[in-house]
Amino acid sequence: MNLSYISTLRLHNQQIVSTNFKTAKELLGWMGAMQAQDYNQAKWAIGARLPHLTEAQIESAFNQGEILRTHLMRPTWHFVSADDIYWLLELTAKQIKSTTKSRHRDLGLTENELKKSKEVLVKSLEGNRSLTREELGDQLNRAGINTFEQRLPHILMDAEINGIICSGAISGKKQTYTLLAERVPEKKTFTKEEALALLAKKYFTSHGPATLVDFVWWSGLAVSDARKALEMNQANLVSETIGADTYWLSDSINLPTSPPNSVYLLPAFDEYLISYKNRSAAITADHHTKAISNNGIFRPIIVVNGQISGLWKRTIKKNTVIIELDHFRPHNKKEIGLIEKAVESFGHFSGMKTEVKFQK
Repeated sequence: MNLSYISTLRLHNQQIVSTNFKTAKELLGWMGAMQAQDYNQAKWAIGARLPHLTEAQIESAFNQGEILRTHLMRPTWHFVSADDIYWLLELTAKQIKSTTKSRHRDLGLTENELKKSKEVLVKSLEGNRSLTREELGDQLNRAGINTFEQRLPHILMDAEINGIICSGAISGKKQTYTLLAERVPEKKTFTKEEALALLAKKYFTSHGPATLVDFVWWSGLAVSDARKALEMNQANLVSETIGADTYWLSDSINLPTSPPNSVYLLPAFDEYLISYKNRSAAITADHHTKAISNNGIFRPIIVVNGQISGLWKRTIKKNTVIIELDHFRPHNKKEIGLIEKAVESFGHFSGMKTEVKFQK
């Protein structure tokens, strides 16, 4: 196994080459969680792995509560299956709380104030109501809770990681919050050991080959917990050591022999890149800062045969989506043809005509 083959295996295991699933909920159950801080980009992360679905169908699954968007793990926004949200929150909340304590002190957010905030949120949302961030801010301010100077996002995230609120249906073009207990009335929970084992199984099966360091980064778990989770799965994993790194993946995966030529347009913050601490299997050091800014912004990427070879962005004009491509290197005629097919796939997802613009 070499780095090139690792990138090929990741494309397969992340369901990018082909998929075994029909619904967004099934895919997220396989992936464990998918980063979703940019909602529109994150829908395409699902669409790129389920090419038979459209953006409208994925948003319908979101609006119906089959998939949810909330803060967990590192923490940042993630899409997660409704079946997994409770045990994932219970597993990762303690670590998140330890990282937010100092920021809460800086903002003057006391435990009493956070408790009162949760009470206001429950009262505002009970009865299957959904309110936007701004509307909840108004409710909190009326109750005498100051939401200025970044206090509101921390109040809301605290309520999310405590399992009080989660994403509601889209209102117009705005995200909303609703009560998790009403959105997902059936609560599936596990012991800590069971949850650790399950999260590691999901990660190394769907994201492998990956290292323990990668898993620590992705999950946000303490190193000791992540190591324990890996050890509980080793009987069903195989490993390969390259240099100083040991990579793990499921022993039940059918390994591809020779990867076909392939091109994928993947969104900003896609799991193919962001879910690993060491990203050298997919991107060279020379191109790293082009795809990932110094302040941690992951840009939409062009992936050719497992390697990131450029960036892309979309602009919508009436019923046409214009895809602008910025290549890191020249692409041959065959690769250009595959890129154009990848653009057509995005057109199917968005339900719009496509137009391609190559930067000179």
